[in-house]
Amino acid sequence: MQSSDPTGQRRKSAQRLRAVSSHGLADNVRTIAKLERDALLRRSAAERIGDRVASVAGSATFAILHIGWFAGWILVNVGVVPGVPVFDPYPFNFLTLVVSLEAIFLSIFVLISQNRLTRQADRRAHLDLQINLLAEQEATMTLRLLQRICRHLGLEG
Repeated sequence: MQSSDPTGQRRKSAQRLRAVSSHGLADNVRTIAKLERDALLRRSAAERIGDRVASVAGSATFAILHIGWFAGWILVNVGVVPGVPVFDPYPFNFLTLVVSLEAIFLSIFVLISQNRLTRQADRRAHLDLQINLLAEQEATMTLRLLQRICRHLGLEG
């Protein structure tokens, strides 16, 4: 027996569609989160170290510690701190060596981390392209169907 309340039927259909859509969205979010976790677990040892070093080196704490370290080094080596012998007199050649080596290794670790992130972004861009192409095909089919309906009904489309 058919219902005499078409508005009620439409409302129920809309509710079912929303439930299916939100369920599909939740599944997609869970799938993406799992893919992200899996990608993090598949990182090589060098990539994990690079990510960790880049994370630490990119923090405000790291910058503050370096400011303190440089200031202390300079103050000791210009003879301002009593009782501590000068071990790297001006122009601070040893400090220059240490900072240069640190910069080289930090650059390497940051590049390792950036290369991994670039590969990940490339994979996402490729996936986005595939999804966009599928969406375009679906939209084209929908437009063709709409044009056929309009022709069938004698409407201009």
